Amino acid sequence: MKRFRELNHNNHHNYSQRTGLPFLFVLLLFFYLIDIVPAFSASLAGRFDLTLTAGQQSSKKKEAAPKLADRYKKWLEQEVVYIITPAEREIFLKLKTDRERDLFIDAFWKHRDPIPETEENEFKIEHYRRIDYANKYFGREAAKPGWRTDRGRMYIILGPPTDLENLVGKSGIYDCEIWFYQGKQDLGLPPGFNLLFFQEKGSGEMRLYSPIGDGPQSLLSGYWGDQSDYTSAYDKLKEIDLNLASISLSLIPGEENPGLGRPSLSSDLLLRQIEQTPQRMVEDKYARKFFEYKDVIEVDYSVNYIDSDSLVRVLKDPSGLYFIHYDIEPSKLSVNQYDNLYATNFKVNGLLSSVDGKLVYQFEKTFPVKLDSAQMKERQHLPLAIYDVFPCVPGEYKLSVLVKNEASKEFTSLEQTIKIPEKAEVTMSLPILAYKVTPSESAEGKIKAFLLGGQQLYLQAGRVFTGQDQLAVAIQLSGLTPALKNKASLRYQFLKESQLFKEEIYPLAEVNTLPNIIKTFPLSGFSPAHYFLNVTLLIDDQEKISAKDEFDLTYLDNVARPWVLSRILPPVNDPYFGWIIGSQLYNLGRLSEAQTVLETALANAPRNEDLAMELARVYVDLKNYQAAAGILESFVSGERGVRYETYYLAAQAFFNIGQYEKALTSLDRAVSQHGSDIKLLGMIGDCYLKLGQKEEALAVWEKSLEIDPQQPELKKKIQAARSH
Repeated sequence: MKRFRELNHNNHHNYSQRTGLPFLFVLLLFFYLIDIVPAFSASLAGRFDLTLTAGQQSSKKKEAAPKLADRYKKWLEQEVVYIITPAEREIFLKLKTDRERDLFIDAFWKHRDPIPETEENEFKIEHYRRIDYANKYFGREAAKPGWRTDRGRMYIILGPPTDLENLVGKSGIYDCEIWFYQGKQDLGLPPGFNLLFFQEKGSGEMRLYSPIGDGPQSLLSGYWGDQSDYTSAYDKLKEIDLNLASISLSLIPGEENPGLGRPSLSSDLLLRQIEQTPQRMVEDKYARKFFEYKDVIEVDYSVNYIDSDSLVRVLKDPSGLYFIHYDIEPSKLSVNQYDNLYATNFKVNGLLSSVDGKLVYQFEKTFPVKLDSAQMKERQHLPLAIYDVFPCVPGEYKLSVLVKNEASKEFTSLEQTIKIPEKAEVTMSLPILAYKVTPSESAEGKIKAFLLGGQQLYLQAGRVFTGQDQLAVAIQLSGLTPALKNKASLRYQFLKESQLFKEEIYPLAEVNTLPNIIKTFPLSGFSPAHYFLNVTLLIDDQEKISAKDEFDLTYLDNVARPWVLSRILPPVNDPYFGWIIGSQLYNLGRLSEAQTVLETALANAPRNEDLAMELARVYVDLKNYQAAAGILESFVSGERGVRYETYYLAAQAFFNIGQYEKALTSLDRAVSQHGSDIKLLGMIGDCYLKLGQKEEALAVWEKSLEIDPQQPELKKKIQAARSH
């Protein structure tokens, strides 16, 4: 979860404040103790003359890069080679068309734009300025363009140094340049550090100096001593230039006795960290989402992925029907302004599939946003949460939800695997951790996301709380018999840093809200930290089942809580839910169950075309064509038009019971209202042939071949008809 990344970042930052060095530097001490440093140093010494980073080389070895047009090859291997992440590179190489590559490049720069509200992309402009500067000034001594030199690479990554010192023509040392940088803490680098470039053996380009890989002896032009004797080389260098001697052991000013007389371990880790800085400074999740959704979303959305937090829970209705509840929280809200009205639409597309990829259920919903000036002022700095809910039959599924902001053409998504139990003696839901619980304001019996036993739960996917909050822990505990209930209790355990911090046990004999249990815990006695919560059902003091979750307690007094977009759905006995459940059962191939559910729903809403068509699909698959024709006839024969699928399904049913004229009538209406296609024309021809009108059948089939000549089965049918 995002909060883990933030928590780890804060821990590293706090360590840096205590030690004066970035947290990553301290790890090298551990490497040194277990003899990793020698191997690391050897590889580091030869690494700086490579064009690609280590991660990029690894990706290149795994799969050969496709042939790219010169402009894309230049972009990938020259223009962004130092700043593209391994994941971005891998995805770019998987793209199949130039259109996809152009869109990806747009997204690449967009996700590095420091001020997206402006037309100019300041990062992109500065990046290309650095490349131009590197090519102009750093390629003169080398037989390569400036961007490929060590100085060019560092300049492109870090920009111009705060200070630069040239040591040229000085007796006893090779020509050197010392670049000093300050104010790069936002990149996770020390407050101040040096980079040293030297002309190795007095000729060629300036090469980046590595304290471990090169050592002070490599800077001395007249040094003939032991190449492993750092101390002697340092002493001689100190006589020539005290500052250069100090930098030869440590690139970090003020680092005392960096390696017991040897070059600084932290300095070489600094060099590695600098090279990785551009990759660490961008969240490349957008690239994966671009690749996943490029074929299913409109072009103008594809470059605009935004991050989001999300949470999914499964709750059981008193009717026995399971509902999937989800919360998705886009990282930002963009709206269009019309006078004093601020508006957008969030279009939500959901897809539920089985673990083997079979479509089970899909939906599309719209959540409109309309705010006046006062509302916009109040909410513009608050997060937004979209709560939604839909029913689902038991099974194991993959849920994918795509949310599109129609005003800004931005999109975000959630993906999660869900398991709904078929039948079990006792079940416990995952906990829902809420910051507020209120009695429901909706009409009794209606369905709403995160509504549990008449209590509305308000939650955030990030699960961050303050010491002033009351933590509400909501669970569902189903299947307890009265006998078990009298012997059962719930144990709540809060763990802090893997140690038990708080434990409470509650007997269930006195609980009268089962299967729903909402227990509130004041957090005033909790200190800021990351906590784990274990909820365990005990039967006769023996652990039966348990569920877990986790949350953060912040040191802040207040946390911005989201404003919620949600909908109230009809009661569970509404035919709408029968249609959803019936459709899911049909898609899962559970036809007899689908028939039972859909027949009940259609009896309560006999003029509902969606229900009638879904039930007719079940009848057709069961080869009960008479029943399918019976429920669809009134729809296709009325004056009011119906959907294409309804006309076609009715024609299919009529055809299979020998009512060819009715089938033709239904098909003709489909053509007049929705246009023709090869499927319609094929069945029209079949109807004519059954009615003995061979010439009419052949004419229709020939028309179908004009639309799509690649129909071998139809060609066989035409040949057979002509031969009789």
